[in-house]
Amino acid sequence: MTRYRFVTVDVFTDRRFGGNPLAVFPDARGLDAAQMQALAAEFNLSETTFVLPPEDPANDARVRIFSRTAEMAFAGHPNVGTGWVLAREGRLRFEELAGLVEVRIDGAQVTIDAPQPLSLLGEPPSELVARTAGLTTGDIVTATHPPIAASTGNGFVMVEVSGEALTRARPDLDGFARAVAAFPTLGPRRLPLYLYARDSADRLRARMFAPLSGTLEDAATGSAATALAALLLERGGAAEARLEIVQGVEMGRPSLLFTRAWRTTDGARASVGGGCVAVMSGDVEI
Repeated sequence: MTRYRFVTVDVFTDRRFGGNPLAVFPDARGLDAAQMQALAAEFNLSETTFVLPPEDPANDARVRIFSRTAEMAFAGHPNVGTGWVLAREGRLRFEELAGLVEVRIDGAQVTIDAPQPLSLLGEPPSELVARTAGLTTGDIVTATHPPIAASTGNGFVMVEVSGEALTRARPDLDGFARAVAAFPTLGPRRLPLYLYARDSADRLRARMFAPLSGTLEDAATGSAATALAALLLERGGAAEARLEIVQGVEMGRPSLLFTRAWRTTDGARASVGGGCVAVMSGDVEI
């Protein structure tokens, strides 16, 4: 049997037991995909990461990200947390299925750039989206923009709602099943729903539900935050914008995400950052 070291960290927080927990295997050489998936299911966190040597020596690591049920091309809090764990080793450029992820360390904060520019993936019907969260179409802010699926490497259905509706929202499994059948753009068993409400021009509150892929609610969703930041920039007229996003409050795991979006020749791009706190470390024998 081989022993593999792991570390868990709470991401997008400055205190233990806040933010979004993540398990990181800093040296996953020798593990195959089936073993990685089994370990991710065993940890039962929204994601677990496995660090491997890069395929291109110009980069620092290859990072594979697994949810409870499947491998992911890109995700936000796994990259922030993995970057924080590896920062002392200076490994700050990650190869991932969605592309290269740049990681920057500035004191206690870790910031990542999403690997892809904004892409829009369609507009699901408002009535189906509302039902997934136990809401009505009257709770959705559609005066300027309807619900839309957007991605900067990982796709989400973005929905602006009232502040009261955001607090009241609850995932409805039957609603999710109906919506994913009618709007399969994000793939089978994948309909991550990202609800947000505006507190001010530069501060939002958000919640993310993805019960079909094993996450009833997520405490902090960095890849959704980058997609939203890029989307809001694209809808506005500014060349660059910064946005703070509060998430996880209703779960008792408050998280704070700092985003920046900017325009490039290939479209709107975005970054997300926040703090990390170490929680546990240990070994697994396989």
